[in-house]
Amino acid sequence: MLQSFVPSAALQGSCQPACRMLLLAAWEHRCCRQPARESWGCCWKGKLLKHPELQGGGALEQRELRCGCAMAAVVAEKLSRLFISVRQVPQLLAPPVPTTVSSSEVPRVFWKPYIHTGYRPVHQTWRYYFSTLFQQHNEAINVWTHLVATLILLLRFQQLSQRVDFGQDPHAQPLLIIITASITYLTFSTLAHLLQAKSEFWHYSFFFMDYVGVAIYQYGSALVHYYYAIEPSWHEKIQGFFMPTAALLAWLSCAGSCYAKFRYHQSAGLLGRLCQEMPSGLAYLLDISPVVHRICTASPAERTDPALLYHKCQVLFFLIGAFFFSHPYPEKLLPGKCYFFGQSHQIFHVFLVLCTLAQIEAVVLDYESRRHIYSSLQGDLAHHFSALCVFTVTCSVLTAAYMARKVRDKLSFKED
Repeated sequence: MLQSFVPSAALQGSCQPACRMLLLAAWEHRCCRQPARESWGCCWKGKLLKHPELQGGGALEQRELRCGCAMAAVVAEKLSRLFISVRQVPQLLAPPVPTTVSSSEVPRVFWKPYIHTGYRPVHQTWRYYFSTLFQQHNEAINVWTHLVATLILLLRFQQLSQRVDFGQDPHAQPLLIIITASITYLTFSTLAHLLQAKSEFWHYSFFFMDYVGVAIYQYGSALVHYYYAIEPSWHEKIQGFFMPTAALLAWLSCAGSCYAKFRYHQSAGLLGRLCQEMPSGLAYLLDISPVVHRICTASPAERTDPALLYHKCQVLFFLIGAFFFSHPYPEKLLPGKCYFFGQSHQIFHVFLVLCTLAQIEAVVLDYESRRHIYSSLQGDLAHHFSALCVFTVTCSVLTAAYMARKVRDKLSFKED
């Protein structure tokens, strides 16, 4: 059998050395798979091969043959392991449990109004929840809307970094802050909607993190509107209190949302909605005031400014998104039918993304075309506003961490 596998003429030198080495390696792989590998002396323990066709060769040729046999054995072993690993890929990606369950099979804290199915089971592995990124459930659209927007903004930031000197130009710091804040809130939102079903504690914790991202974005929006978009007449009226008040309202928005989530959750009622929406509403009224003032006072020649058009779009998109955030339509009209597509929060996500993209384009245009205005108004205050941003972020993170600890204590007490 072996002689038919390795021709005698090849072993005795009738073919070229490279061809002979390939044939010898193939023969070694064949013989090493036989049960009686020791009787054939296949280069294990450094023995000479005992194949009858190889006895006439010299010591140098036999040593070369042993080296070729060893290399072939290693290659064969690596290929077999790779084949096994490739065959295991579908098993690693496949979820170990059913993809979704009904609302009656998850704790009440996970319930959404008028959404009865499409929930993911709790207390699974982290790998399972990451794998649900590619599965159909009632959070899938919420995850993908903000994930895609994050990737778009990362690409936009890479493009801007080629023409904006973020490191040396102090007037570019607010632009860097709003882009970073936008990517942050979108990333935190993506993680919250993807991973919150792990347990009750992680449900609260991830949404507290989401509220931190929203607070950062609120401050960033206030900063770029005040820094780039404001008109001198409005700047003169609000310069003494605008940025400190914007920072305070951003933190209150985070704190109010965390408290409403902890204390009231879905059955928030009027008091819970006031805790969550009043600070955010007041923050938006203040933050957008430079833009609204500029739109209302623009001259006919200024109304054709592309930046002004983007600002109008961001206001429109935000107001539409705010409506769907506050009103559960269309799922209220179609209870139980919108578990995958058509939820009001999904529509809110879409319009918030459009608002953010329009806002950043408007700010970029203002940064490039209004330098003569904002450089004289703001002077060297960019570093102060950056420091205030760090302070706002720190306060928001500490608040979210404190509320997460309160949740842990509450759940531990309930278990006891």
